Amino acid sequence: QVQLKDAGGGLVQAGGSLTLSCTASGRTAGSQVIGWFRQAPGKEREFVASINWDRTKSSYVDSVKGRFTISRDIGKNMVSLQMNSLKPEDTAVYSCAAGYSLELGRPSAWGQGTQVTVSS
Repeated sequence: QVQLKDAGGGLVQAGGSLTLSCTASGRTAGSQVIGWFRQAPGKEREFVASINWDRTKSSYVDSVKGRFTISRDIGKNMVSLQMNSLKPEDTAVYSCAAGYSLELGRPSAWGQGTQVTVSS
């Protein structure tokens, strides 16, 4: 079983940057895909990005390509999401998730979520 702890949200102006972190623990933490979802008020949860255990594969939703970068520190079992050129529409609660597919269709674990607010 994997436990996830995410952090790093905050308030930023449009065009600014934030970095989210997700620390994984548990016996299988090092072998699972870890990524991020977000949910804005009144909207469905949306996949944002993911990275596999050895960093050879990553995936992004089209709306963040070129602006967000996901990375993984294998030794620390930590995944980071560097978010640049933030837009008001990026405002949401961001939650990290773990699973066995790059699409994270059925996550096995979730972080508690962290709020990202982008002001115009």
